[in-house]
Amino acid sequence: MVKFPSSDWVEEFVRKLNENQAYRDAATNWEGDIILIVEKDKEFPKNVYIYLDLYHGECRKALYAENPEEVPKAAFTYRGSYSNWKKLINKEVDPIQGILTGKFRLDGSMIKIMRYTRAAKEMVNTAKLVQTEF
Repeated sequence: MVKFPSSDWVEEFVRKLNENQAYRDAATNWEGDIILIVEKDKEFPKNVYIYLDLYHGECRKALYAENPEEVPKAAFTYRGSYSNWKKLINKEVDPIQGILTGKFRLDGSMIKIMRYTRAAKEMVNTAKLVQTEF
């Protein structure tokens, strides 16, 4: 079991993502990096940042940081509270529905994201494969 969020969790997630053929197929034409922001709430005391360089179904680089200045700028930012991230990873919330219901906020081209909803869902499916401790 790896603690979410942590650098160990990010490392395991990226390993599983790069092994996931369903994600590779869904994101075969995707080019763009994203920052996942886990925002503090009553269950978690600080903001953390996960940077993913995603390119044609592969994660080429990942970074876990507690300081936003350590994270490169990215084409997309997907942010939500720690409690909502738990729900997302446990597949209680869909990544696109999370945006539409205000549980998550996306900064970046919504038009591009909407073309790759299957890839977003496969990323969440992959996160569920990580033996996660909250």
